[in-house]
Amino acid sequence: MQHIDGRFGGASTSSAAQIGEDAVAANKQPLSLSAAQSDSSVEIMPGSPKTVRETGLDRLLIIELIGKTIFLFGKIHLPILAARLKLSINVLNEVLGFMVAEHMAEIVRRGASDIDVEYQLTDAGKQRAGEFMSRCRYIGPAPVTLSAYREMIERQSVRSNRVTQQDLAAAFADFTLNPGVRDQVGAAMNSGRPLFLYGPAGSGKTYLAEKLGRLMHGLVAVPHAIVVENEIIQVFDPLIHQAVPIEPASESLDRRTSDGRWLMCQRPIVLTGGELTLPMLELRYDYGTGFYQAPPHFKANSGIFIVDDLGRQQVAPKDLMNRWIVPLDRACDHLTLHTGYKFTVPFDVSVVFSTNLRPESLADESFMRRLGYKIHVGPMSEGEYRDVLREHGRALGVDYDESGFRYLVDELHAKGERPLLACYPRDLLGQVVDYARYRGEPPAMTAQALKQAWSTYFAKHDETVDS
Repeated sequence: MQHIDGRFGGASTSSAAQIGEDAVAANKQPLSLSAAQSDSSVEIMPGSPKTVRETGLDRLLIIELIGKTIFLFGKIHLPILAARLKLSINVLNEVLGFMVAEHMAEIVRRGASDIDVEYQLTDAGKQRAGEFMSRCRYIGPAPVTLSAYREMIERQSVRSNRVTQQDLAAAFADFTLNPGVRDQVGAAMNSGRPLFLYGPAGSGKTYLAEKLGRLMHGLVAVPHAIVVENEIIQVFDPLIHQAVPIEPASESLDRRTSDGRWLMCQRPIVLTGGELTLPMLELRYDYGTGFYQAPPHFKANSGIFIVDDLGRQQVAPKDLMNRWIVPLDRACDHLTLHTGYKFTVPFDVSVVFSTNLRPESLADESFMRRLGYKIHVGPMSEGEYRDVLREHGRALGVDYDESGFRYLVDELHAKGERPLLACYPRDLLGQVVDYARYRGEPPAMTAQALKQAWSTYFAKHDETVDS
């Protein structure tokens, strides 16, 4: 259930002008789009419905949302109701007129303007609202239909994403990446097929996977929720979807061109790891609230879905991989409501698997063919390792020292038989900084400092350290 902001409760004495300002303020957010982004958002966002029919929703569902909202507020102004449900004044007037005629709601006060109207529920309306609440406690923006969601995903599909060498160079300007791996990643991102990253722990696979989000161009529209068979499925997740505020038009609420049930967002990046289980990939129904949460790959639509540490989940890797066969083949997934009703949703994601295990140990050959791109991310060359050390040194305030670098590579790594992995520079220099702070002196990339960091980082007394 969404949090109800208490500041709306005392609006009953507001003037008509103040009501209008409050309603706009409830939706208004600071401008943060470039002109090009703003133009593209206009093309993506659907127009604001002006009638119940244009919403695609059953009138009873809108009655239910209105009834539950007024039930919690006690009394509510029409513009505030529009701001809460993300529906136009015209749509609400159409439904509220029916509710008044059916003695479910009544007008408490009417001001000088058409929108300066305050409603409350009748006793019969409160009884109906109580019944609505017992079935589903969802109170928030009105949902969009499943068909509207499918159409939107098709319009903003990840399959239309194109990546060039220039895009790769810009995206990984602060990240040292082997040229061969870089080219393979670029090709994979243009294919629309799954990407399988494998290699030793600490080689930078997860970091690389997360950086792939920089290669996803454009903004996408994400609905607050969708409705299937009168069941509400919450889709927008503030922990996943990075909403991009858009300055609303200067016209009245009814004249806004975009449908407030959708939010403009950056393409989502969803990262799951060892906690992933098969039940997590299904709809999650909360019997206490009476509505659903979409599974993580559903929320990742139009973006990237990363399965990290494949092989460490409680479920067997082959079982987990088999769960993806149909979605990967047909670009759709099948979900089931708690009532038993089955339906199909788009599976429009760039899937990235990351593992420390060999690909052939995780799935059979037929499934591995579906993955398309299998890219090995291994130890770095000496030059790449030097670049990474410099980058992290600059970030941590540790000046690069060639003699310290040579000691690290020739003595610690070589004699300790440790490969040059991407994770080591940041971790080792971090400990150099920790020791320097403890001693009250500036951090330096000396042999002694690196030797001390190496010893505590690997939690054992290597001969290279004691020598």
